[in-house]
Amino acid sequence: MSEAPDPEVVELATKVFDLARQGETEALAAYVDAGVPANLTNDRGDTLLMLAAYHGHAASVAALAVRGADPDRANDRGQTPLAGAVFKGEDAVVRVLLEHGADPSAGTPSAVDTARMFGKTELLELFGDG
Repeated sequence: MSEAPDPEVVELATKVFDLARQGETEALAAYVDAGVPANLTNDRGDTLLMLAAYHGHAASVAALAVRGADPDRANDRGQTPLAGAVFKGEDAVVRVLLEHGADPSAGTPSAVDTARMFGKTELLELFGDG
C-alpha cells in the first residue's frame, strides 16, 4: 500500500508545473538547479519540457534541455514535446527542440505526422522529410 503524497511536495510540484506553463524560465531553472528533476512528470505523463513546449516558451524549453530534460519523452498518450509544438504552431520551440536532439519521428503521432496532417511543408523540410 502506498502512502498519500506529502501535501507540501504536491504544492511544490504544482508550482513548478505552473512555472513551465507560464514560461518563467529563471524560476524554473532555479528549481531544477536546486534538485527538482528535469524530467518531472504530472499525472498525465507531461514533463516540464512538454508543458513549456506546448505553451510556446522556447527559452524555458532550452533551459530545461541543457539541464537534462529528455526532448523525446512522450506523455501517457504517446505525444512528444516536438509534436506538441508542431501542433500548436510554435516554430521557435520546434527549432530549440531540434537543436537539443529531439527526434521528429518519435511519438504517436510523430512531429512528422503532425506536420503532414496540418500541411506544414516548411517543417517537413526542416525535419528532412519534405
